[in-house]
Amino acid sequence: MASPNPVLAGLACRCPNCGEGHLFEGYLKVAACCEACGFNLSSADSGDGPVVFIVLIVGMIVTFSALFVEFTVHPPIWVHLLIWLPLTTVLTLVLLRPFKGVMVAMQFHNKASEARHDG
Repeated sequence: MASPNPVLAGLACRCPNCGEGHLFEGYLKVAACCEACGFNLSSADSGDGPVVFIVLIVGMIVTFSALFVEFTVHPPIWVHLLIWLPLTTVLTLVLLRPFKGVMVAMQFHNKASEARHDG
C-alpha cells in the first residue's frame, strides 16, 4: 500500500500513514494513534509552523481587502472594524486545522523529529 499524499491527507485531517483515520481528537489535539491503521501519532509536534503561514496569508487577504475598501468606498472606521475583525477571526479558525494537518503530515512524510541531545 502506497502512503497517501501528505498535503491531501493533511488538508483532509486524515492519518499521514493510511489516509483514512482521523488525525485529530478534538479541534487541534493530535490523536495518540490512528484509529484505522494504529500508526503512532503521539510524537507529532507542529509547533508554531501553521500559525506563521496563517498569519501571513490571512494578514495579506485582510490588509489588501481593507485597503481596497478604504480607497474605493471610504467607510467610517466602525465599518472597517465590523467587517475585518470577524473576517480575520473566521479565516484564522477555518485555516488553522487544515494547515496543522498538513504540517503534521509533512513531518511524518519527511521523517522529521526533534533533535535530542542527551548529555
